[in-house]
Amino acid sequence: MPFLLRAYEHAHRRSARAVAAIVTVGLVAAGVTALSLAPASAAPGTVVISQVYGGGGNAGAPLTNDYVELFNRSATTVSLDGWSLQYASATGTGPFSSNKVDLAGSLAPGQYHLVQLAAGTTPSGSLPPADTTGNLNLSGTAGKVALVHSATGLACNGGSTPCTPEQQAQIADLVGYGSANYFEGAAAPALSNTTAGFRANGGCADTDDNAADFQTGVPAPRNTATALAPCDGPSPSPSESPSPSDTPSPSDSPSPSDSPSPSDSPSPTAPVSPSPNPSDPVPPTPTSTPTPTPTAACDVPANRQIAEVQGSGDASPLAGQTVRVEGVVTGDFQETTQLSGFFFQDPTPDADPATSDGLFAFARSSFKDVKVGDRVLVTGKVTEFNGLTELSPVTALDVCGTGTIAPQKYSLPRPEGATFEPSESVLVTFPEPLTVSEHYNLGRFGEVTVSSEGRLFQPTDRTGVDPALNARRSLLIDDGSNTQNPATVPYTSPRVVRAGDTALGITGVLSYGFGTYRLEPTKTIDFLRTNPRLPAPLPVFGDVRVASLNTLNWFTTLGSRGANTAEEQQRQLAKLVATLKGLNADAVGLMEVENNGQTAVNALVDALNAQLGAGTYAALTHPFPGTDAIHVAAIYKPATLRPVGATRSSTDPVFRRPPLIQSFRRVQGGQTFTMIVNHFKSKGCDGATGPDLDQNDGQSCFNAERIRQAQAVLGLIHSMNLTNPLVLGDLNAYGEEDPIHTLEGGGLTSVSKRFIPAFTRYSYLFDGLSGELDHMLAGGSLLKRVTGATIWHVNADESRILDYNTEFNPPGLYAPDAFRSSDHDPLLIGLNL
Repeated sequence: MPFLLRAYEHAHRRSARAVAAIVTVGLVAAGVTALSLAPASAAPGTVVISQVYGGGGNAGAPLTNDYVELFNRSATTVSLDGWSLQYASATGTGPFSSNKVDLAGSLAPGQYHLVQLAAGTTPSGSLPPADTTGNLNLSGTAGKVALVHSATGLACNGGSTPCTPEQQAQIADLVGYGSANYFEGAAAPALSNTTAGFRANGGCADTDDNAADFQTGVPAPRNTATALAPCDGPSPSPSESPSPSDTPSPSDSPSPSDSPSPSDSPSPTAPVSPSPNPSDPVPPTPTSTPTPTPTAACDVPANRQIAEVQGSGDASPLAGQTVRVEGVVTGDFQETTQLSGFFFQDPTPDADPATSDGLFAFARSSFKDVKVGDRVLVTGKVTEFNGLTELSPVTALDVCGTGTIAPQKYSLPRPEGATFEPSESVLVTFPEPLTVSEHYNLGRFGEVTVSSEGRLFQPTDRTGVDPALNARRSLLIDDGSNTQNPATVPYTSPRVVRAGDTALGITGVLSYGFGTYRLEPTKTIDFLRTNPRLPAPLPVFGDVRVASLNTLNWFTTLGSRGANTAEEQQRQLAKLVATLKGLNADAVGLMEVENNGQTAVNALVDALNAQLGAGTYAALTHPFPGTDAIHVAAIYKPATLRPVGATRSSTDPVFRRPPLIQSFRRVQGGQTFTMIVNHFKSKGCDGATGPDLDQNDGQSCFNAERIRQAQAVLGLIHSMNLTNPLVLGDLNAYGEEDPIHTLEGGGLTSVSKRFIPAFTRYSYLFDGLSGELDHMLAGGSLLKRVTGATIWHVNADESRILDYNTEFNPPGLYAPDAFRSSDHDPLLIGLNL
């Protein structure tokens, strides 16, 4: 399996804007935690929870039943078929699934839907006719109500049992009130027997902050018979919004013309990128062409400069204050599928290089649509959202002319000690070539990481790599979107970007989120194919070819580590066969093959021979495969090689996946060589104790165990008197780590270090850093017979959206070829025997 579980993917998954009460949960890799993020709130054009009341039938309550009211804020009819309403107590351990009401029917724009819930013991007033009836018993003071896109109960509660990103994606709207530990932004006010929680603006308001969106008032439930109140007008500022006490009863609901539309929406959940180099020359002063709109609004001047809002530190000195600032729009990302706001920049920056002159305004186009080049005056509350200084909510937005902002030139690497903060939300451009060094989240979040001066390498893979310099060379590029697994993935046309590809003149606005600066592009990025695919490995010569391939969990048992469906299994098999055909090796050591006797390895051989001819390859039988779910295997060409002696292994408990040992001789005669196929312990930290814990030396967990395994392999070579040993496989250790040094100290030589140029010597990509986890080390006599070596880069450089999986991967990108058949590149050598 991959050498280190992708814990950082989970830590960086995007949810909607709101962050729930911060609940950390342990991830699979030790030391990594993730925030329990609030779900995506209903964006404009969706259904939201507009009222919550839990005091029904209690002492002094005006109504007998609890209720929840829903409201359609969209411009089109929305079907509730298959949706549900779910409830969890404020801080208890019970999941949402324990309290669920299924919904049905449809809602027209501006229409309400009343869900009648449990009755208390003190009868009083009746609700209007309910549209849905359930028996949920809401707390009269504090609780959590979720509107869910599914009839399946959520096995989480957002607190003691955090909701996964997949569960969050099912939540259309969430209201946490009172002392609830799961909510959007901050919890809505506590309720009482005589008060309900009302969403402002008749249900139209949605800033993804329960505290800002909800106020308390006398219960006034509305149903589908209530007059429609579509959200088709401009939103008033908070000071103009009606209070709950003004909320009309069902008999006197506002007319459509009385109903304002939402004023705010979620701010960017996307992370960010680095800021300009302080050593770069200051760009020419931007110009602004004031062509003010002749309105009183444009006559209200700014009372702060953007630099004052940003301040010279990481956080704004004006956080929590309402300000009015002026600038020119540099990045328009207002749509709900984007960042729900825009960036604007001061055309008259101050002289302090420590203060940024750009700012993000959290205001969707439904509030007021702006475009790049608009000169705007913006009034809003200064907020620090996940490290990004922004205005949220925006209460006034006036377009008062046009202007231009020249992008600031930025060079990587950043100077030592320099931070990106001075250029947060600033329009920048990178004139130098930048190389793609990571694309793990390309399909998931539309992200790639680029770096100056070529690709980035693991510091423990080779000498001379500075981790701090790696960080200063890097820039994360986002897609300006909050959409997970988008239908159209960026940087995939006319071909999917590969690691090693480059781009010039990357331009965009620097933003921030999830602990990372990122660039939100403002012009199309065209990646040049500077790392082209090779249809076949480079020649290695010799009369025998030996390969090593990690199959990335080739399983014939569906739904375990490999394919989940028969279709996926056939797609995986086609790619593995294409890889093995392309390698055209006489013997291949395989890793991550299902440990189910000969079933999995024989299925692979049968598929290979179906294309190459019966008997072209045969599989060895592992005499002691161990008890792990995966084991190592080997296949060979009987027409070229003849096994010499029995296939052997080791019962030493140091091996979790015992090695496979086989000597071969050419059928036509010649020298014997011995393959020792290995898969050392992974770097994941689950279960690590004592010396196997991460020693903070860059080698991660279980390095001590991998050293012991390397020592045991050397012991087998000597105790078995193995002829011309060739140690190969996924050793889960980079080129300059202790296990490799142990093997080298025992008289073996890395074939790849000897024959493959350093810039192309890598087989794995993790967290933007390339390195070699897959090795071949030869004994002295055999080394003299090596005629060449190559790593066929069909996997590490390729995006995972090209693999065999059908979930989330765009179907048009799959091809039954060798590219992204695994996550490890195969290694191939030639021998003259």
